[in-house]
Amino acid sequence: MSLVMHSLKSTAAAALVFAAATGAYAQSSEVIVKTTDGTLTISGELVAYDDETLTIRSTLGEFKIARASVDCEGDGCPVMEGYGISIVGSDTMGLSLMPLLLSGFADVKNGVAEFDEADAGLTKVKLTGDAGFGDEIGEFSVASTSTSRGFEDLQSRTNHIAMASRRIRPAEARSLRDVGAGNMISDGQEHIVAVDSLSVVVHAENPVEGVSLAQLDGIYSGRITNWSELGGPNQPIKVFALGEEDGTRSTFDQRIFSETNNRVASIVETVDSAEAMNDAVLRDRFGIGYVGAGFVRGTKALPIVGECGITSRPGLFASKAEEYPLDRRLYLYNRADNMTAEASEFVRFTTSNAADSVIAKAGFVDLSIARREQDAIDGRMRALIENTIDPFELSLMRDLLVDMFQWDRLSTTFRFAPGSTRLDAKGLADLDRLIDYLAEQPEGSEIALVGFTDGDGAFEANRTLSLVRAQQVADAIDSLASSELQGINVLTKGYGEMAPSACNETLDGKRINRRVEVWIRKST
Repeated sequence: MSLVMHSLKSTAAAALVFAAATGAYAQSSEVIVKTTDGTLTISGELVAYDDETLTIRSTLGEFKIARASVDCEGDGCPVMEGYGISIVGSDTMGLSLMPLLLSGFADVKNGVAEFDEADAGLTKVKLTGDAGFGDEIGEFSVASTSTSRGFEDLQSRTNHIAMASRRIRPAEARSLRDVGAGNMISDGQEHIVAVDSLSVVVHAENPVEGVSLAQLDGIYSGRITNWSELGGPNQPIKVFALGEEDGTRSTFDQRIFSETNNRVASIVETVDSAEAMNDAVLRDRFGIGYVGAGFVRGTKALPIVGECGITSRPGLFASKAEEYPLDRRLYLYNRADNMTAEASEFVRFTTSNAADSVIAKAGFVDLSIARREQDAIDGRMRALIENTIDPFELSLMRDLLVDMFQWDRLSTTFRFAPGSTRLDAKGLADLDRLIDYLAEQPEGSEIALVGFTDGDGAFEANRTLSLVRAQQVADAIDSLASSELQGINVLTKGYGEMAPSACNETLDGKRINRRVEVWIRKST
């Protein structure tokens, strides 16, 4: 048995105290515990544990350690049980979204949530019933670390729920499956909670008005080093990035380097949080960085200009439809073998309609359905008029323009893999919300499921594929809710590669364009 100490920072200091063993005793077992900030490692016998602490006997004595602040390794580590629910992972979610979700969860249970910041990045939350005058109804601990850390803690069974600002990687899912955690991408273990738009931010006085993904690739890989190369002042660009384990960093790198497989240059300065990133750009007139939309405070968010000229701006409808190129989904994950009834109840709340207002209040995009007109100011209309020259396509374009004036669009948008008619995971989840929305519409309402494709392949083949995809969504709606929507008339249309929402020159642009939109006829 041994004790290994590194430089003792505040997190470790708060997590550890010398103490006599108290609480519920277990059979002594050899374990290794490590603080989540990596500053302290203890090897010894686990001689006692409860919902709050672990007590380790080492050669230097007994140590009582806060469970929420450490990872435990070894067969003797306790399986977390009871209503003390541990949530670990993405700081984007942990700092901004999770506190409001927990308050909202308490509210639907007619309770209140009391927050105690036990240490930097660690918050304990107690839920009390009867508007705060009743019995305790739950305890949570939220550790705002990183997405990767959330998955690592699921692996060691030291948390119930992982917060992730990116989808789980195949290697991570396989590793968890191999230790009995189940299928991490199944409906019961992968939960899409919200959408977040990554905003590229510069100083408010920076005159540059837009940037392309290719230019961002150049800036972050070190090939573009001066603002004059982007039409700005003759000043060097100060580039900021998040740490490599951060889920936001992973999403950003994947999007900007998707075509080149470049990497972030060594000259890029690393910061440890979205708040620090925004503050760094706020202080530096020639800085550039990226943050979730909810963290843009005092800086200027740049529109993303596609190689084909399509300009995308972060906005509510575009994000709900997932058509802004730097959107990313926010997830909760859990093991199949380590979820209490109370933890499951909380996760169900986070994906329900009841959580929508809370998510929006936190500055993220909820999954509720928005409706908007498709009028002449829609960028897609301008692109249609300017770029269509083939006589056959011109005829189809006129039909599409007439349709767009007669129908509003709902934000619900179903997407597909290349050449596939199979819905993605979010599409399957969106079906339930769409059915609920349509069930509330007046009898006789009409909706159109309108298919589009990317630009690969022959025009007529794409038109056929788009219609097949629209019909596939119609069939899914009918099989799930035919009796609930008796008064709703459903049409299907297919327009192939027309009206792209993004440039077809990139893989991500093609992904955005492979879609079925939901239109609803305007009232007469």
